[in-house]
Amino acid sequence: MSGSFFYIYDMSVYLDQLGREIHLQIPPKRIVSLVPSLTELLFSLGLKDHMVGRTKFCIHPSHEIGDVTVIGGTKDFSVEKIRMLQPDLIVANKEENDRKLIGELEKDYPVWVSDVSDLYSAIDLIHGLGQITCSESKAHLISETILQSFASLKPLRQYHVLYFIWQKPWMVAGRNTFIHDMMHRAGMINLATEERYPVIDEDKLDQYDPDVIFLSSEPYPFSEKHRILMEKQFPRAIVKLVNGEYFSWYGSRLLGSAKYFQSLIELITAPA
Repeated sequence: MSGSFFYIYDMSVYLDQLGREIHLQIPPKRIVSLVPSLTELLFSLGLKDHMVGRTKFCIHPSHEIGDVTVIGGTKDFSVEKIRMLQPDLIVANKEENDRKLIGELEKDYPVWVSDVSDLYSAIDLIHGLGQITCSESKAHLISETILQSFASLKPLRQYHVLYFIWQKPWMVAGRNTFIHDMMHRAGMINLATEERYPVIDEDKLDQYDPDVIFLSSEPYPFSEKHRILMEKQFPRAIVKLVNGEYFSWYGSRLLGSAKYFQSLIELITAPA
């Protein structure tokens, strides 16, 4: 496992995953989360009573999240609504949140920014949030359980996969993404060789010959009609609608990812 991003060199000064100094009063008592997977993680760390703000996309845990104030989306959250909540910690993500708005918040509040590209940076994130919220023991238990579940995963072999995240234009998960790392750990060979989230032109879809196509539930809500469309486009491929949270959420949702991947592997390899 890679080294932690969160070395403490003062009782109130920490480094986030971008290596920036974050000055905090420990423990934080009023937390705003701008990232759905981090919101779920904070609840898993036992911080329900300290959560004061979340985005409209923060939907887990569904039975507890309703009492937390909604401050907008991940890209268009309201700085004014956040100011009214008087947070002493804001958690964000390099990729999911608007940099300009984050810059506005940083003028007045400590903003801890995550940067996750693979399983081990997700584990570092869990330890880091556990550290700055004084919930290290729960963070350790969550991370160890996740690592054990992935260690027991029996990966798929020699199946070439395309993982679609959007339509009009068609977009897939490429290299240097968390989704790619999840696919790799499940033994899947990603046919998308480009970085990040490349667009595939409609007339170039036929250049691919996938064994398996995954249509994610997010950010685009693929449905049965899209599965049927893809089966016509790729008659040789196995086409599955998949829960994108298990591929792209990098907090405590990972507790169920390996089990979910194993069930997909069994479906894919089951005799016709």
